Amino acid sequence: MKRAADDDGGAGSGAATALDWAFFVFSGLASIWFAGLLLVRGSLELGYIGFLVVFWVVLAYLVLPRVDRVLTQIFIPDYFMGRTRTSAGLFGDAVNLAFLGSEQQLRGALERTGWVLADPVTLTSSWRIVTSTLLHRSYLRAPVSPLLLFGRQQDFAYQQEVNGNPRQRHHVRFWRCPEGWLLPGGIASDWLAAASFDRAVGLSLFTLQVTHRVGENIDAERDYLVSSMQQAFPEVSVNVIRNFSTGYHSRNGGGDSIVTDGDLPVTNLSKLPETATVPAPTASAVSRIPGSSAHAAAQQRVSRRPPPVIFGAGLVFLRGLAALTVAAPFLARITEVPWISTLVNDVLGEQSSELANLGSAYAPASLTLAVFACVEASLAVFILRGSNAARVTAMFLSSGAIILQVAAVFSGSAFLGSNLLGYSFDILLILALSSERARVYARTQSRRRRIRGLLSKQRRPLTG
Repeated sequence: MKRAADDDGGAGSGAATALDWAFFVFSGLASIWFAGLLLVRGSLELGYIGFLVVFWVVLAYLVLPRVDRVLTQIFIPDYFMGRTRTSAGLFGDAVNLAFLGSEQQLRGALERTGWVLADPVTLTSSWRIVTSTLLHRSYLRAPVSPLLLFGRQQDFAYQQEVNGNPRQRHHVRFWRCPEGWLLPGGIASDWLAAASFDRAVGLSLFTLQVTHRVGENIDAERDYLVSSMQQAFPEVSVNVIRNFSTGYHSRNGGGDSIVTDGDLPVTNLSKLPETATVPAPTASAVSRIPGSSAHAAAQQRVSRRPPPVIFGAGLVFLRGLAALTVAAPFLARITEVPWISTLVNDVLGEQSSELANLGSAYAPASLTLAVFACVEASLAVFILRGSNAARVTAMFLSSGAIILQVAAVFSGSAFLGSNLLGYSFDILLILALSSERARVYARTQSRRRRIRGLLSKQRRPLTG
């Protein structure tokens, strides 16, 4: 199983990959420094309650996931061992189910035994599950967090809510096995799955993020799903691989204890009718059919801008907008364009004249800020278009800003309260643009542009 972080189709040299890793590690170190700065100074400058909230957010969603990702890539071997992975690289739920049959047969069997397809993770579904959990309202199709197997997220997930309580649910994730892939012992399987039971909502032991807590007895969930299918469909047969994995007591990616006997039921659904409607081709299925319409759909999904790219480009644009805001009063004064002056006065009010006077005293700095704002706006556009050079340039600029800010803090010339927004912007920007999805998107788009350029040169008619 090849690590997903390296799955960019061979794009980019070893030096470029090393540079990506350097930014990846630097952003982790910058996050640790930021958390330490909050811990040392935050309680005095932000107020105790505000400090605790900000410190927890930084620690749980910036520092610990990046530290976990670095450590797991160094210390955890990358081959199939019957465990899924979290996005941070930690071991997730155990693989405790296998199936033979088509996607329609699998979905049909699940739906006819009372399982409900989970919604994909989006801003809307994430917000809905938060509000449903807080207000104790049912959400039958609540999303499940992504876990990785074969270097990719689950193809789909199903669940059963317990008594209208979104905090408790049976759920199972499914991954289609790669073409020709066999289980240990040479046993064929079309699908692998990880079933577990969400017993409550709490904090992850490893990242301190808000998450569902998983029940310890994952074998009970495995047996529950298999027995429900056998009861509903007498033609379903089950072959249990004894000691598929050594029975163990361990923890999943959220730090919850899990216990299993290591057996793996292989459930044969091939005799069932294909009754379910498949909503869309799965990522694994389309990747095996080059040239087909499904393959084209997969390529279109790859071309879609991932959220880290949009988020990173937005931060770059906001950074340029902040620089332009400082330089705008001076620019309005020297250009003497009425509508620009009116707009600046409306936005900044009484501060516009003070900034204009300050800008006049430091005219070169104001012009530099204006040029910087234009550069940042251009970088944001190119990042959205998938320019790897623009992505790297933006991270270099943020890295330089962070280094200067660290030096200012150590020299005693900077205070947390006045620089908190700038610190967070630069760190968040590197975290977003150094992510795997942003890197693969940029490398893929750059490679496609090179290919289109070569094809256009080949199609040019010979002259002379």
